[in-house]
Amino acid sequence: MATTEPDVDWHGGDSSVNHLRGRAFEAACLAATAFGLVSVLLLLLFVANDAFRPLSADSGWLLTYAATVLVPLAALAVYYYRLDEPAGEVAYVTSGLPVVGVLLTGGFAVMFIELLSILEWFALVTSLVAAGGLIVAHGRLRPDAALERLVVLFGAPIVTVLGTPPAQFNWLVTDLAAALGVDFGLYHRVISLREVLLRLPYVPTNWLLLLGTLVAPLAVAGGVFVARRRDSRRAGVAVVGATLVGALAGLVTGPALGIGYGGWMLLVAFVALPVGIYVEGVVGRREGVRGLAFPVTAVLGVAVGSVVVEAAGFAGPDSWIDWGFLTSATSRTAADAGIYPAMVGSVMMIIVIVLATFPVGVGAAIYLEEYAPSEGPMGKFVTLVEINIGNLAGVPSVVYGLLGLALFIRIVQWPQGSIVVAGLAVGLLILPIVIISSQEAIRSVPDSFRQASYGMGATRWQTIRQVVLPEALPGILTGTILALGRAIGETAPLLMIGAAASVRLAPNGFFDVAGMMPRQIYSWSSELEPAFRHGVLAAGVITLLAVLLVMNATAIVIRNRYQRE
Repeated sequence: MATTEPDVDWHGGDSSVNHLRGRAFEAACLAATAFGLVSVLLLLLFVANDAFRPLSADSGWLLTYAATVLVPLAALAVYYYRLDEPAGEVAYVTSGLPVVGVLLTGGFAVMFIELLSILEWFALVTSLVAAGGLIVAHGRLRPDAALERLVVLFGAPIVTVLGTPPAQFNWLVTDLAAALGVDFGLYHRVISLREVLLRLPYVPTNWLLLLGTLVAPLAVAGGVFVARRRDSRRAGVAVVGATLVGALAGLVTGPALGIGYGGWMLLVAFVALPVGIYVEGVVGRREGVRGLAFPVTAVLGVAVGSVVVEAAGFAGPDSWIDWGFLTSATSRTAADAGIYPAMVGSVMMIIVIVLATFPVGVGAAIYLEEYAPSEGPMGKFVTLVEINIGNLAGVPSVVYGLLGLALFIRIVQWPQGSIVVAGLAVGLLILPIVIISSQEAIRSVPDSFRQASYGMGATRWQTIRQVVLPEALPGILTGTILALGRAIGETAPLLMIGAAASVRLAPNGFFDVAGMMPRQIYSWSSELEPAFRHGVLAAGVITLLAVLLVMNATAIVIRNRYQRE
């Protein structure tokens, strides 16, 4: 017997719903977003105009580069946006990879100039590799000795890099020996492997050390990646061989082009190798190949424009940002002012922040998400800790500067305004952000993954290390890089810990007093000369923004890549 469905009234069934409020809210959100984007764009254009001064160039120079660079690139961008989105992504990556590679090249070049010689780099890398070998060997020989493994994990790098102090200068060893009734016999200092290598009477030349400790490992890593992607060992060997040949070619072609062999090798390792691997992957999967035309068009456009401008004698813009600004120290004269020492200080500060914040932040997130109890008195305490971490993320940055002043300068007695104090103070500022973002990334891993790992007999730590962390790594890295982007632009903590307003020499160590880019820019803003406040300051802001944009773009690329996988 057939039954009839009863009539069910639903809200809006009589078409009497008023959509005006929803449309008004949508329009308001769109207008607010557009206003914010346009305001930021206008601000950036205003600052960029002061920094680059494009109107100071001849009109012929502007028209030439507009015809050879801007118009073709704009046409390609519109084509990618409307008709070929995968090609647009390829164009973006192939244009951004060389920029990131050049920044890495500059960072390592600064490190070799200001911090470590190539010989010291070789000794440090060799010592760390030896420590890694000791850790792996101990894990295979004594797989069940968890406590020993922990001691070896932290002790091996210390011994190979720093050595051991005599027992009379090491209270921990002395107290442990007294408690156990054992005499360790450490009355004389044992020098480290790094010190042994530095004292060798004969060492290879610098180019060979750089090739063996930097270029070759990166080439091997790239070769392994390509070999696994194409399932061809021959392809991996070809990548390694091409990289090494390209690096060695710098011994001849580098000086001819005005580039030292060190700079050439760094460019091959950080620019040519990743760009070549990415282009090979694009050609191999045959998706978005048209995007490769974007960087080619840009390079050809610049080359053609340079030839035309040189032939016609057009004068370019009198820009504040040039090679002299990036490689010179600040000066009383605006035309001679540069940002090099402050840029080196910012890079060294970021190194301190990464080494101090990333392990602590990720470790805290792992404990809070995977180990901390959720019930009982300890569960309430953990909840209180998480609430406080969330509150600390909103504390003004000047408070962390005062904390750094009291803790690291007044109590620990470290030099005021030193890089290590600045890095730790700013690291405390972004530590809650790193913890929260890492927690969210770990929490996003499906619980079924953990249960499947436990069902196969894995322990909790094996599950975290082999299942949870690989899945959460994209979110962790993205949150960390974005936090570092905030850290590099903070000024208030630097003022509180006494960072130098102007430094003539780049720092040579982490305990040296140094300037940082935000502090230097703030100092330029108080200069009476208009050229500082409008020209040099704008150039410093653009330099800082360039570093921030590259860091944020790197985070986006990492996130998108791992999300696809």
